[in-house]
Amino acid sequence: MADAFPKFRAAAVHAASVFLNRDESIEKACRLIQASAEQGADLVAFPETFVPGYPFWIWTHTPTRGAPLYYELFTNSVEVGSDATDRIGATARKAGVYVVLGISEREGGTLYNTQLYFDRSGAIMGRHRKLQPTHVERTIWGRGDGSDLPVFNTGIGRLGGLICWEHSMDLARHALTSQGQQVHIGCWPGISALTHDPNSGFFNQVVETAVRYHAWAGQCFVVNASSRIDEEVLRRLDLMDQPDMIRTGGGWSAIVAPTGRMLAGPQMEDEGILVADVDLSEIVFLKYACDSVGHYARPDILRLATNLKPQPVMQSFGESRHEAFVSESEGKEKNRSAPREAAEEGGSA
Repeated sequence: MADAFPKFRAAAVHAASVFLNRDESIEKACRLIQASAEQGADLVAFPETFVPGYPFWIWTHTPTRGAPLYYELFTNSVEVGSDATDRIGATARKAGVYVVLGISEREGGTLYNTQLYFDRSGAIMGRHRKLQPTHVERTIWGRGDGSDLPVFNTGIGRLGGLICWEHSMDLARHALTSQGQQVHIGCWPGISALTHDPNSGFFNQVVETAVRYHAWAGQCFVVNASSRIDEEVLRRLDLMDQPDMIRTGGGWSAIVAPTGRMLAGPQMEDEGILVADVDLSEIVFLKYACDSVGHYARPDILRLATNLKPQPVMQSFGESRHEAFVSESEGKEKNRSAPREAAEEGGSA
């Protein structure tokens, strides 16, 4: 019998957070998951840092003026394994859907811009931390490492994602493609409504270009979810009635096929949920013409090297000493296995 490919329904949420309120943002996310499931969704994707919201003030305020808002973001950020993630997991389990939730993650004293992946049972499959916060985002979030660039093998295909301007990191995109990504989740903030930013007028076109190009270049489906700005953001930033600085609305959400064809959307400005049916067999026809990590690659000329290992800030002296004083026989075995391990750690274009 010939192989068959999964078919499923994807949902992209285009919505504003309950700004700087973790509990109410979680509650809203749960409602949106349930509403998506009622439309037959198997996968629900949320915008960047939906819980508890994107720190738009970094583009309009000085760091000193923004410090009290940062404190609110810090105290409302999400610890993985907390009641907040348990509630999302319970909702995913009840609805029987996969969920990719954008959060401001807190670990110790550092925040991270994170996509958190839940399976149908509500279990956390893993996370993607933004590898490089963009521009002034570096005053808010730390950086992810290679272990934060996973592709998850699921019942609806191989899922992975990137956040905002990470889509300009061609090697990061190719690392996902090299791991056999079939469904890409992109998430962005509603920067097109941040009128103070000189790029805001064409930011949606930038998002669209990034999304459709990754679909084509990576031969995958893209579920893209952007946030929007609501009145509460304007009020908390003390920028009401200043349309030259910021306005309500914004964002660009869509679901895109490997050919770049729009399956749903784009959704802009107003809140909504996009849904579309995805048939992974379509990928075969793109791979027939151009498999970027197979017959269309030239590893003899161009090759991608990756380090997908965690980079902890602490390592015990015991571990270091053991590595430094391995026996001669162990050292020889390590030398014999090094080329094999290097090949396994590195990807090829």
